[in-house]
Amino acid sequence: MAIKDLKLNDGNAIPGIGFGTWQIPDGPVCVQAVEWAIEAGYRLIDTAVGYGNEKSVGQAIKESHMPRERLFISTKVQGDTKTYEGAKTEIDASLERLGVSYIDLVLIHCAKPWKEYYGVSYKSYNEENLQVWKALVEAQKAGKVKSIGVSNFGPRALANIVDNSSVVPAVDQIRYFIGLDQGEKATTDYCKAHGIVVEAYSPLNTGEILGNTRIGAIAKKYNVTIPRLALAYCVNKGYIPLPKSTHEQWIRANLDCDLALDPADMAYLDSVKYLGSFRQPD
Repeated sequence: MAIKDLKLNDGNAIPGIGFGTWQIPDGPVCVQAVEWAIEAGYRLIDTAVGYGNEKSVGQAIKESHMPRERLFISTKVQGDTKTYEGAKTEIDASLERLGVSYIDLVLIHCAKPWKEYYGVSYKSYNEENLQVWKALVEAQKAGKVKSIGVSNFGPRALANIVDNSSVVPAVDQIRYFIGLDQGEKATTDYCKAHGIVVEAYSPLNTGEILGNTRIGAIAKKYNVTIPRLALAYCVNKGYIPLPKSTHEQWIRANLDCDLALDPADMAYLDSVKYLGSFRQPD
């Protein structure tokens, strides 16, 4: 099965696999990694204001000499930015740092400020997210942004946008890998019901699933590595994996995940339990 572009609910197309840049520091390492990714065949490059590497991503795009229309560039308004004016300012600053005339996809990075996302918080930030969403909608209408969406939003935060705006998020980018299907099912079910494409960041759980014997048994059956199986799992789900690496060999290898998995094996992988703790998005 070839990894095909997916159609978003706004009519735009998005590549079925992307290159993630989370945890890649700004500077030569990031520039080189993104250049290798583009050379290897990635067309979706994902960054964020919060990653602090937009400038390096922009430099790599420029130096790749790849026609702009052949690339799909995604970034995010910071999770701690919860005002209309703040979001407008960040979008303009991202355009400048990336050195592009438009951004293909802009997401709200988190439904809550990070300190409250990871802690205990009973504040919803519903009104604040609607203000940020308003800025994204306006940027889309102005042609600064092609598509808009969210990240780390669960059913309640998604419903707040869907129920109070004429524009439904095109994407929800969430942490997703083998072992998280049960923990994220409410979110993925909501996305499916509303035509929202799911992007899977940390599809290898930052390497933590590599030693899992249950996953390894299925990888052995298909004569593939665990990383290739893990990425293929996301693709078979209909989600967009965003693998990240700074090593050329793995950047290229991760792109090779067009593997059709048997439904019984998918069900088995769905049953694998994550040994860590779930952080349920709101």
